[in-house]
This record gives sequence, structure tokens and C-alpha cells, in this order.
Amino acid sequence: MLTSTPQNLSELPIYKKALDIFALSQNISTYLNHDLSALKEDGSEDNNIYFSGDIVQQSVSLVPEIVNAELERYSERKYKHIASLKRITNMLYKNSYRLERSNSNGKDFLPILRRELKKFKKLQRSWMLTL
Repeated sequence: MLTSTPQNLSELPIYKKALDIFALSQNISTYLNHDLSALKEDGSEDNNIYFSGDIVQQSVSLVPEIVNAELERYSERKYKHIASLKRITNMLYKNSYRLERSNSNGKDFLPILRRELKKFKKLQRSWMLTL
């Protein structure tokens, strides 16, 4: 039974959307890093470069939280994973707004990420009802 569980999880719409968000945030971060990695005239670095790494780290955490919530037997622990998933999603949203204020051409892609996050939140609400 355990061997079929991961296959079933990969068919979940929320799982697929989490993978899409990961790929999108990774591409956005790569694009932004080219613009944000240059040093300023005073020799300091752009603080927004850290937010580009944050969106990747947070999007990486989406899939494991979904898997953990699905595989958890006890409802109390299941809800901890769900709460963590909500926090990660909200942080991704906030960091996308922070990055939009950066001095980069890649910030035009951030509304696309937020649109995908909105879709993810809708999927998350319906998925939570199935747990």
C-alpha cells in the first residue's frame, strides 16, 4: 500500500500546482539574481536578493508539507502540516510583493507567481476538506 501512495499523491491537483509554483519561483529567482547580484555604487549588495532565495526555499517546502499531511494518521499532526503549508504560502505571497519593489526587469513575472499562489490557495481549501 505504501508503494502506491506516492503515485496517488502525485496525481493530486494541489501537488501538481505546488510543483508548478516551485518551478516558476526557481525561474523567477534565477532571472532576478542576474539583476540583483551586482553591487551598488557604494559597494553594498541589494537586500532584495535574499527575497529571491526565500521564494525558492519556501516553494521547495510546499510539496513535503502536502505529502506529510496526506500520510499523517493523526489529525492533530495533520493540522500542524496544514498550518505550516498556509504559513509558507502566505510568506511566498509577501516575498513576491517585496521583490516587486526591487530594481529588476524580472519583477514583471511576480504577478504571475501570485496568480498561481491564488490558484494554489483555492486548491488548498478544497484539499483540506478531503483530509
